[in-house]
Amino acid sequence: MRASLFVALACLLAACGPYHAGAQSSRFDGERFSNPTPPDRIWSDFWKWQFTRERMPWPEWIENPPSSPPPARVEDAELLVTFVGHATVLLQTNGLNVLTDPIWSERATPLSFYGPVRRRAPGVAFERLPKIDAVVVSHNHYDHMDLPSLKMLWDRDRPRIIVPLGNAEIVKRADESIEVTELDWGQSVEVGKAARIVATPVQHWSQRGPFDRNKALWAGYILDVPGGGVFFAGDTGLGDGWWVDEVKKLSSPPRLALLPIGAFLPRWFMAYQHINPEEAVKVYQTIGARYAMGLHWETFPMADDNPEQALMEFETARAAAGVSAEAFRAMLPGQSWRIPSP
Repeated sequence: MRASLFVALACLLAACGPYHAGAQSSRFDGERFSNPTPPDRIWSDFWKWQFTRERMPWPEWIENPPSSPPPARVEDAELLVTFVGHATVLLQTNGLNVLTDPIWSERATPLSFYGPVRRRAPGVAFERLPKIDAVVVSHNHYDHMDLPSLKMLWDRDRPRIIVPLGNAEIVKRADESIEVTELDWGQSVEVGKAARIVATPVQHWSQRGPFDRNKALWAGYILDVPGGGVFFAGDTGLGDGWWVDEVKKLSSPPRLALLPIGAFLPRWFMAYQHINPEEAVKVYQTIGARYAMGLHWETFPMADDNPEQALMEFETARAAAGVSAEAFRAMLPGQSWRIPSP
């Protein structure tokens, strides 16, 4: 235990930055990044939440439904979406395999003995995952930037790994040889033969250790491909909707939106950083996506809501907005969805 504590402390203290040395801008003051809308919570609010939590119970373990492994490729413009779990989604279209925020680790934490622990297996075992061409990482929180998973992917497939500004240094701690592409909001990179990945604004924050808060950027992504794009929000609060308007400027209405619907309670603390199910439905409608899928609700106990509460509020919000169950789905890990091109 003493050795584990030493290793954990060393990992946390190593995460202190600075990670980015670029020019100052409206969102970067030379040291830290920020959203246009300032946070409405301070550090002491986190401890208030910790000491006043009313957690809804989670099962110790949840079995996934039976599923088949995804194919090696989808060569045409049809989009095959396979939910791995939490914010990890496999997108297959136009001969391209893209993975979002991959995490196969047991815990979403730098500590081997404390922190959110996985309550269900990944919907696709790593050895059944097809060759990955590109990986997008939305931000550096441990449940979204899992260095062991990125290392495994790099060793096996050498994918294009795309992160927001300031995060390359963190990824390279897993392996200095890993090649990482950093993007600012609005910047893009070509992948495959006819695809482009665009980094978009979202309202969130970053932190790996006690001294590096917001020293790296956070982002959503648009996978721009023939047949209709995909918007992946990562983690985000809604705020006044400023970032939704920016996403609309960066792309035509997407074929699919991947939006978080969990980890939203208590609202007094979570609203700035995590949308709730009702807000997820609102974002889906506002950006004009044809379809949507809910993320971030069924694998790791990150907040005070549990899967049952998230699913119940999602279904209520979807029905109240007149959105069909076929258009906006909350799938289980391992399940796939074939979405035709228009």
